[in-house]
Amino acid sequence: MTTSPEQQKLLVLQNYIGGKFVACRDHIDSYDPSTGRVYCRVPDSSKDESNGLRSSNKLADLIEANLDEFALAESKDQGKTLAFARTVDIPRAAYNFRFFASSVLHHTNDSSQMDHMGCLHYTIRCPVGVGEA
Repeated sequence: MTTSPEQQKLLVLQNYIGGKFVACRDHIDSYDPSTGRVYCRVPDSSKDESNGLRSSNKLADLIEANLDEFALAESKDQGKTLAFARTVDIPRAAYNFRFFASSVLHHTNDSSQMDHMGCLHYTIRCPVGVGEA
């Protein structure tokens, strides 16, 4: 199968499992909203692949350590300003990983307000995937 020059330039993301990047069997396309073209392939992880994920808090640490890189990718992926991605979207993603890392320990439906970010989280206890205790 021949690939076009555009396909060869695509960023192909991997899963981060056990402290290392691991290739994924299946991917889905991510589109640049400003052009409508695929610019990236993101993991479409199977249950087996996602069972290796261990620590949402570690993922939050990685997100925060690479804030600028994630903000640039989020800005491109969602068509938002870089400033908004850097000050709202990416910090909120890290917060979400930390929040849900501990939420699996609780058996309630709840909401929490993030006044400093102007956000509200709704949590409905209805497990559908991998979690850690």
